[in-house]
Amino acid sequence: MERTEMNVAGSSKTVILKLPADSFQNDDLVDHDLTLVIPAYNEESRLPKTLSDAKEYLDAWGINYRVLVVDDGSKDATATMTDPFGRRFSTIRQSNGGKGSAIRNGMLAARGRIVAFTDADLPYDLQALKTAYQTINSGKREVIFGSRTDKGSASTVDRQWMRTIASYVFRSFMSVLVSRQVTDTQCGLKVFSRRAARRIFSRTTVNGFAFDAEVVYLTHLLRLSFETNAVTLVNDYATTISLTRNAIPMLMDVIGVRVRALRDGYHPERDETHPSVASESASGRAA
Repeated sequence: MERTEMNVAGSSKTVILKLPADSFQNDDLVDHDLTLVIPAYNEESRLPKTLSDAKEYLDAWGINYRVLVVDDGSKDATATMTDPFGRRFSTIRQSNGGKGSAIRNGMLAARGRIVAFTDADLPYDLQALKTAYQTINSGKREVIFGSRTDKGSASTVDRQWMRTIASYVFRSFMSVLVSRQVTDTQCGLKVFSRRAARRIFSRTTVNGFAFDAEVVYLTHLLRLSFETNAVTLVNDYATTISLTRNAIPMLMDVIGVRVRALRDGYHPERDETHPSVASESASGRAA
């Protein structure tokens, strides 16, 4: 995490971003309102529209924002997709470490007062992001989890029936192993105060697709105030998650989270974070 390749928006060259040793404690480094982190692996076909739609919405909103793409070792031109969008858009490049790893590094590198992440296909109407931002900005909550199961949630697309069934089954396991209050741990829109993001993502260890469940569990463990907000699903493109390939590893990762917590592996009493924690899990599954 101390040496991260960062593609400078509007530039053809890649530079090394050196994060100061105290960058995760020093609030003087906060220089904008919102950072939106987007993990990406071989997303050159989808990212241009995603970035264009995000820019249109965030510009119209009028806040001081940044969009940070984390390229998880892509083999295509993903790392160059932010170049045309100006100084508010940039890309961090890392070796392939998994979606959880990409989001961890992006969230810890972010310098917004409020930090969010979403998926590369921008699956949810961004009004949910604005609502979550306003709740955290008001001081009412530190964490907001988007939810496809909350009252008021909606979908403008038809979901594949196999994915719907798989989501229901996975949510049933998560209600037992992770959280009874957060019924949709895998929703790809989560928003945090900078303090909450530092405390959570300096401790995360899961690099695969079950990282969301670990984030929810850590929110409980660290006793951070949270709530769930309904989202509107506007895209349901092909996912890289395979039911046959990923279901068991995801479940094992979640069980591993509970075991780690029982062994006091998350050190919830430690209030300050350090960049070396973020680099402990440098390898993992491909996103």
